[in-house]
Amino acid sequence: MAATVEELYRNYGVLADAKDDVSQHKDAYQGILDGVKGGPKEKRLAAQFIPKFFKSFPELADAAINAQLDLCEDEDVSIRRQAIKELPQFATGENLPRIADILTQLLQSDDSAEFNLVNIALLSIFKMDAKGTLGGLFTQILQGEDIVRERAVKFLSSKMKTLPDEVMTKEVEDYIFTESKKVLEDVTGEEFVVFMKILSGLKNLQTVSGRQQLVQLVAEQAYLEQHLNPADADSVDRLLQCTRQAVPLFSKNVHSTRFVTYFCEHALPNLSTLTSPVAELDIQLEVLKLLAEMSPFCGDMEKLEVNLTKLFDKLLEYMPLPPEEAENGENSGSEEPKLQFSYVECLLFGFHQLGKKLPDFLTDKLNGERLKDFKIRLQYFARGLQVYIRQLRAALQGKTGVALKTDENKIKVVALKITNNINVLIKDLFHNPPSYKSTVTLSWKPVQKAEAAGQKRSTSEDTTSSSPPKKPTLLPKRDARQIYNPPSGKYSGNIGDFSYEQRGGFSGRGRGWGGRGNRSRGRIY
Repeated sequence: MAATVEELYRNYGVLADAKDDVSQHKDAYQGILDGVKGGPKEKRLAAQFIPKFFKSFPELADAAINAQLDLCEDEDVSIRRQAIKELPQFATGENLPRIADILTQLLQSDDSAEFNLVNIALLSIFKMDAKGTLGGLFTQILQGEDIVRERAVKFLSSKMKTLPDEVMTKEVEDYIFTESKKVLEDVTGEEFVVFMKILSGLKNLQTVSGRQQLVQLVAEQAYLEQHLNPADADSVDRLLQCTRQAVPLFSKNVHSTRFVTYFCEHALPNLSTLTSPVAELDIQLEVLKLLAEMSPFCGDMEKLEVNLTKLFDKLLEYMPLPPEEAENGENSGSEEPKLQFSYVECLLFGFHQLGKKLPDFLTDKLNGERLKDFKIRLQYFARGLQVYIRQLRAALQGKTGVALKTDENKIKVVALKITNNINVLIKDLFHNPPSYKSTVTLSWKPVQKAEAAGQKRSTSEDTTSSSPPKKPTLLPKRDARQIYNPPSGKYSGNIGDFSYEQRGGFSGRGRGWGGRGNRSRGRIY
């Protein structure tokens, strides 16, 4: 039987006056619980009174929580808000994970005020018991409906960094890592990126061993133990996304060897046949850029000479021999090969990095013809390179500010960085014997201050006093660069604002990225 407003106030008075003997008035508390069966006024009072005396009646805990949950689902939004606001008072002892689970489900609310109350409530119990709250969150991430899972992941990624150190203890961070590994068994590409950001931000994983754990985790997701099917766009996409997450983790102590080896053995030989679900993506350039970024952090490689040969052979494909001359000394009429500078920058940089591990690769007497042939190609490429560098400098001379922000000039600024990098690397390899000492910053990467100071001399050689100042705002975003391949001395205007990293997705969430499970989210593009 539903309680009236008068009965609710009377029962409240009995319990409030009882003070230390409140637990002896079970009937009065039951009367308050019956308030959820009344009208709007009774429900509002029940929403406030039930949590106030909850701790005094452990034998009625389930009934009290269920009564409050009924109010959280009421049609009246004001009753729901009041009930949600009071939920943290039920988060005691073994009830806390259950309340966390309930609050996580309530994240699906479309009412902004209600949604904010749920967030506030979750944060408050997070500070009471972080591990218990995470248990509720991860339960819904692993088993909940798509909308609940999506919002739970978002809550985790946005609120974790706001929590103080006394909440985010080592035990809590270890629990996050353990549960996240379970989630990563079945995620979309977008979710994978989010979880890698969460894990990368944990203090416990800032150490060398922590970074190595993360690299191992990414390697498992990338399926580096399996052969790559170049015709399977999802598999190629998965490899790229995983590698993107691994690249920032690599350092002189956290090696990229497994990834570099896989790229040399599986990606390079199939470079021309790789497929991507993103139509406007230059998949070959993406692969080469990632390989270039990883190469400085490659450790000892088991099949170094074999893999270096694969990299070298691929480089030769983009470094043509000069056209044959006719008997009168003029060009025989065959079309001059196009110089694909973007590809060559990546391949030459990667070869330069790995080549220093095997300096005899080009000078071995058994391969004397290889060095001779390579130098002919280097010389021919350098000749065309100098022409383009002069043209680029002339085109950019005297331009500053707004003039450099036009799409055409942005292309030329990037192109000048690419050609200067190739020029430095060619000079190094043209030494006798070839040298591997020069350092360059890849054209799409920001110049580090320490590197800039160390490159003072080479910078003066590669730029003129009238070259534009190198401001980060003048350059396209990372991965916005398309291949620079100016035909016949002209400059390619085909450079878009497409940023692959922003697209972040694979197939729906079935078992793994390529899965097509019942809760499939579809491709995130």
